[in-house]
Amino acid sequence: MKRLILTLALPTFAVAQEASTPANPYWSDSWRGWHFYEAPASPPPVRKEAEAKRTPELQALERLQEEAKRTRAIAVMNPTVDHVRRYMEVERQIAELASAFSEVARRVAWTHPYLDPTLSGRPANAKALQVFEQQEQQDRARIVSTLAGTHVLFFFFRGDCPYCHAFAPTVAAFEKRFGLKVVPVSLDGGALPDFRTPRGDNGIARTLKVSQVPAVFLAQPFTGQIAPIGVGVLSESQLLERIAVLSGANPEVTQATTLTALPEAP
Repeated sequence: MKRLILTLALPTFAVAQEASTPANPYWSDSWRGWHFYEAPASPPPVRKEAEAKRTPELQALERLQEEAKRTRAIAVMNPTVDHVRRYMEVERQIAELASAFSEVARRVAWTHPYLDPTLSGRPANAKALQVFEQQEQQDRARIVSTLAGTHVLFFFFRGDCPYCHAFAPTVAAFEKRFGLKVVPVSLDGGALPDFRTPRGDNGIARTLKVSQVPAVFLAQPFTGQIAPIGVGVLSESQLLERIAVLSGANPEVTQATTLTALPEAP
């Protein structure tokens, strides 16, 4: 009988012992030893509100922008006299601030030339613009004259094309002035007064996807590289500008093509 009572009591004692055992008993981390002190984890630093970090000017601007957005929405959805007037007052306040900023920016640009946008790039002053264009024209002419030793200009045309007849004198004059050799290529076998002995099309027009004439391409025979300059009737200044600009550009940008066979002379 005593043995039965002891047997029944053992499970109860085990359950009570398990309930009283802490979640992390000391023997599971005996490496700490009996006498240890572990400081509690420090709480994460309290971040200051973003509002406190922003400058008063930034806060004022954000409030003004929010007010403009709010009053505009109200005025649009309920356009009463008071609502529209309030929105216009906020807009006027913003315009006055922008005007004051613009005035100060002008003065800063005057006293700090490196910040003056009118002194870099294309001038705004008429006299300065004239000098700028003259210098630009001279630089472009020098570039094209340098290209004359290594490049040629392919001129695609048709003998029955009135635009080709109108453009041909400009191309011929361009060749004489800058020394850039022009290679005339006739797509229909016809000739032009300024180019009486053109070369025939050997398939180069299809390779370059020439679908309209007149068309001009800049080519470097030594490498076979050829890039489009323009289609249609162009002025001499347009030819000069495009050749000078495109000659220094990336071939991928100018859609340059490498040719293996150039048109043969007649």
